[in-house]
Amino acid sequence: MAHYFKKNKKIEHGLSKGESKYRKDMIKGRIAETLIEELFLALEFDVFRYGMENTVPGIIKLLKGVRSEVADDIRRMPDFVVKKDKKIFFIEVKFRANEEFRFSQLPKNYPYENAFFIIVSKKHIKCISYEELKKGKKITPTCKNYLGSRKEFELDKKTIINFCKFAVTFFENV
Repeated sequence: MAHYFKKNKKIEHGLSKGESKYRKDMIKGRIAETLIEELFLALEFDVFRYGMENTVPGIIKLLKGVRSEVADDIRRMPDFVVKKDKKIFFIEVKFRANEEFRFSQLPKNYPYENAFFIIVSKKHIKCISYEELKKGKKITPTCKNYLGSRKEFELDKKTIINFCKFAVTFFENV
């Protein structure tokens, strides 16, 4: 990140251009995560925040500039573990304004091969598994990978539609 910030020094709102973009992207990601967390809670799942920032508070600052296999594994931790009945899932949430996500966007050697990726965009909430990504499938604006169509989760489509409306409200100007 330090290299990224050095390249983008223009000051915007008291931050370098790079820092400003980084923080905006982080906020969009957190909003998307909260939206999905609340969606699964509304659908009566047990939801556990699992990502590095939740499992080890303050770890983001400690890992700045650290390059090691352990640090990389910590950074790659999925955002959530969700459970309903006897089913349990790793969930990684991504906000994508362009509604695109593909295997090449995953970190190299991504260790959670049983994870699901929920892509929140301005209009839709879509979902794809690691296995599907690995086989070359991807999330695009025209694909039909809607979260409500995933048989693994057995979700209520009306509830998801309501949360899509929330997403539109939060992200329409992004």
